[in-house]
Amino acid sequence: MLFAGSDKDGVESGRITVAYRRWAEPRVVEGRIYRTNAGRIEIDSIREVNPELIADTDADLALADRQNARDVRRRLRGDDAQPTFLIRFHLVAGPDPREELAARTSLSADELAELQERLARFDAMSQHGPWTVQTLELIETTPAVRAGDLAASLGRQTAPFKLDVRKLKNLGLTYSLEVGYRITPRGAAYLDATRSA
Repeated sequence: MLFAGSDKDGVESGRITVAYRRWAEPRVVEGRIYRTNAGRIEIDSIREVNPELIADTDADLALADRQNARDVRRRLRGDDAQPTFLIRFHLVAGPDPREELAARTSLSADELAELQERLARFDAMSQHGPWTVQTLELIETTPAVRAGDLAASLGRQTAPFKLDVRKLKNLGLTYSLEVGYRITPRGAAYLDATRSA
């Protein structure tokens, strides 16, 4: 989830704890923590709502920093035929463990072996063949390029490609940017180690 303008400030300060989103399907899961441009948030609940039935007296309006129901409807993005979701969340304090992991510039022998094992497992489970090192090298040489363009360069569909990159991100090997991705110091250390081997 991304937050624009004053919403970003409100989420960062903990003042905004509700968001309305128009999506084809839910993009967040209750109980899961997500990294956003305003910090890490944990999803407390998500439910579909009818935007036409939102009332000016709803307490969620203030928690979303919206003046009234009309303001909510005006700010919704996307196809109005898609469902609208009310998302309640809270800011998660403290450093992001994935950020700390990603920032490491060297790997111990045990860490390298563990990564090699995990990535080998990803490759073995793949229906389109080994992809992990190829994807890391592509992101390393072409940072900040649209996921769709990266996927096309490999002859892959965008959605499954993005899911694969998320697996790499969860291991601290890649960063997600506003557009595309970038290799992390840990990802660079892994590639260096595999090349030297």
